[in-house]
Amino acid sequence: MTSSEPDPGLRTLKKQRTRQTIADVAIALFLDRGFDQVSVAEIASAAEVSKPTLFRYFASKEELVLHRFADHLGEAGRVVRERAAGLTPLDALERHHRERLAARDPNTGLNDTPEVVAFLRLVYETPSLSAHLRDYVDADTRALAEALDPEGRMAARLLAAQYTSVRQLLARSTWTRLAAGQDVDAVARLAADDTTEAFALLRDGAATRGF
Repeated sequence: MTSSEPDPGLRTLKKQRTRQTIADVAIALFLDRGFDQVSVAEIASAAEVSKPTLFRYFASKEELVLHRFADHLGEAGRVVRERAAGLTPLDALERHHRERLAARDPNTGLNDTPEVVAFLRLVYETPSLSAHLRDYVDADTRALAEALDPEGRMAARLLAAQYTSVRQLLARSTWTRLAAGQDVDAVARLAADDTTEAFALLRDGAATRGF
């Protein structure tokens, strides 16, 4: 590489910063005015990029918001594949979920930071975002089913679907309590109780399917 050629590492860093800036600007506008009231053209203008540039980083308007869930895509499958010896898949998933609750992971709904509560409200209360979120959940379900049984048995696919549905329900229930103004420590205790009940029910079904 000659001295006149840009450093590939710097190019990558610039792209990452541009992507983050576009997303941050978009989410700020959405939170201020509502998802449906903000156009892609307005976002591009506020972020000081062209619309084609914006779409090079984000394939759709919805992805400007939902990309925050991308880091967790396939997480359940990884937890199952990398679980310690002696743990059943559900044991590993429950342990992971409780660890995420303890860490106040926004994806569990148990985070009372005003920005997080507002962001999840945007996702849950905007129909197009909720619909597109299901695409992420479906992909996560498929990855978990494959981790449970690479041969693709129906039992594994059913358990994966049940788990991801339960996980979404737990997160939304927890967020709803925080959004209503309940104390975060009290909500944390309720979330732990809900987790116990949910996984007990999952285990009842899993035991009959060999998991």
